[in-house]
Amino acid sequence: MIDYEGGCLCGRVRYRIAGPFHQFHLCHCSRCRRFSGTAHAANLMAGPHSLTWLEGESDVQRFELPDAKSFARAFCRQCGSMVPHEKRDNSGVIVPAGGLDKEPEMDPNDHIFYADRAGWYETGLGAKKFDKGPE
Repeated sequence: MIDYEGGCLCGRVRYRIAGPFHQFHLCHCSRCRRFSGTAHAANLMAGPHSLTWLEGESDVQRFELPDAKSFARAFCRQCGSMVPHEKRDNSGVIVPAGGLDKEPEMDPNDHIFYADRAGWYETGLGAKKFDKGPE
């Protein structure tokens, strides 16, 4: 079994996920695009009770969208970084892939809600690429 550690941008929140991950979704739904401000969310799915807070659990705020069946997000109150959270039904843990200290040992399984993707997503894949910020 592989454990993964991760944290928020400011470093106040640290966590461990007892692996393995069993799914990796790139979600293009309008809710994920809105909360992340990006073209899609990159979420890993882990088993129930796989999340252990190492530091800063008191700095974690959870938001549940009231009119949604299952949409929720957890984030650091200080810097706003997304952090893992238990699913509402406690059937697993949703882990933002970008918050991990090392890359997961799996590639994304799929793009979900692809019909809802941003109109600029595919053209953006062909944009210029820089190893550092543009001059």
